[in-house]
Amino acid sequence: MSADVDLTAVPATGRNVLRRLLAADARLFEVAARRNWPGAQKVLPRLSRSANHGVLWFAAAGAIAATRTPRARRAAVRGLASLSLASLTVNTLGKRSVRRTRPVLDPVPLSRQLKRQPITTSFPSGHSASAAAFAAGVALESPAWGAVVAPVAFSVATSRVYTGAHFPSDVLAGAALGVGAAFVVRKLVPTRAAARPVARPRADAPALPDGEGLVMVANRASGTADRVRALHDALPQAEIVECEPEEVRAELDKAAARARVLGVCGGDGTVNAGAEVALLHSLPLAVLPGGTLNHFAYDLGVEDAAGLAAAVRAGEAVQVDVGKFTADDRSSVFLNTLSLGVYPELVREREHWSPRIGGWAAGVLGAVKVLRADRHPLVVQAAGKQHPLWMLFIGNGVYRRSGLGAGRRTELSDGPLDVRVVHGNGWPTLRLLAAAVAGPLSRSQGHAAVQLGRLRLSGLAPGTPLAYDGEVTSVSGTVTVEKLPEILTAYSPRPNPS
Repeated sequence: MSADVDLTAVPATGRNVLRRLLAADARLFEVAARRNWPGAQKVLPRLSRSANHGVLWFAAAGAIAATRTPRARRAAVRGLASLSLASLTVNTLGKRSVRRTRPVLDPVPLSRQLKRQPITTSFPSGHSASAAAFAAGVALESPAWGAVVAPVAFSVATSRVYTGAHFPSDVLAGAALGVGAAFVVRKLVPTRAAARPVARPRADAPALPDGEGLVMVANRASGTADRVRALHDALPQAEIVECEPEEVRAELDKAAARARVLGVCGGDGTVNAGAEVALLHSLPLAVLPGGTLNHFAYDLGVEDAAGLAAAVRAGEAVQVDVGKFTADDRSSVFLNTLSLGVYPELVREREHWSPRIGGWAAGVLGAVKVLRADRHPLVVQAAGKQHPLWMLFIGNGVYRRSGLGAGRRTELSDGPLDVRVVHGNGWPTLRLLAAAVAGPLSRSQGHAAVQLGRLRLSGLAPGTPLAYDGEVTSVSGTVTVEKLPEILTAYSPRPNPS
């Protein structure tokens, strides 16, 4: 049995040990080749062929994503990203570093052998690396889907020895590389669970085993039908009220008069209205994500109807901070962010184009359109001084960027406002474009960041656009922004200690 590998780069002291390991690997291959594997002959060769060029895993990702749950979609994307990194590493480094010949097929029954034998070097197994990377990537985002995929991935890896394509050590090395690739991807883009806070002030909230007492107001324009149907299946006694966008506030006021728990399903603006009514009536808030971004719901740890239903049944809730701004003779709250400068205009453009071309592309197009206009920086007065600025971003809580992922809050009751400024000196087009597209959390010399409990801005020109939680309004004169600490009770599943 041949297990040839180039040992010229190995120190003399280690060559004998490596030769013994290779010989043992070859003997193990022969044992596996001669053993009868009941039921495997009809399955493993076909499974091995189906994994060529990742076809099996792309099909699996499509099937997972087709379930249309946010976690499943993220799991599918993470699995494919991990597979891509593993495949790139195997083909550029692995195969070229260790030039090991393929096993001799004499011990392998002809019925098992692949019709087209691979021509690349044997170490490591690319099929095993892809299988392990996809399964690990999926499992890191969704353990449930990972449990479904893992047996298939194990079978693909096993098939490479069964068909005589690889030695066992090739498969083990490929699998280890694949798992490592999945963890590298998680380091670059953390999973939702990894970014979720583990400690918040828990709150007393009604436990509604069948949902009786929950009135959920859903904005039809957000495409919430499937979500509220799933919630009603999980909480059959909950009352569901579906309405048009212009009816949301009125329906929330009506619901608050008869509800023990006020529920809201829709985008950030709809959730903002629900929070305002819940605060007005001292009711706990149940948020079902139904928009495009769903920042607040996701930071609560609520991703779908199942997660919210579990929290409502158990009475699991937390206390969260709420931002508040006062302008002229009116005031409003915000759960996520407030901004002045070009960002509100970007929000308007993004909302206009996103239904046609998607959110990220709409953000890029909106930034280009906003930056092409002939404009001057916004001038505000703060602490007795005038400040020209292109963008002022205020977060309800400190936003942090982890790896390449979008900014997230790791705490919803931390106290401060997260204030970020893009200075208005000169025309920093590239920096401003980066801030508009990548978000105000991107860093550069043109940015400043400070954490405050209260901020007062004056000297705003009439008609100055202000954006909060995806809504855009106009203000003038003086705007005061402050933090209302731990004032809102919101349902949130208790995090898994692991």
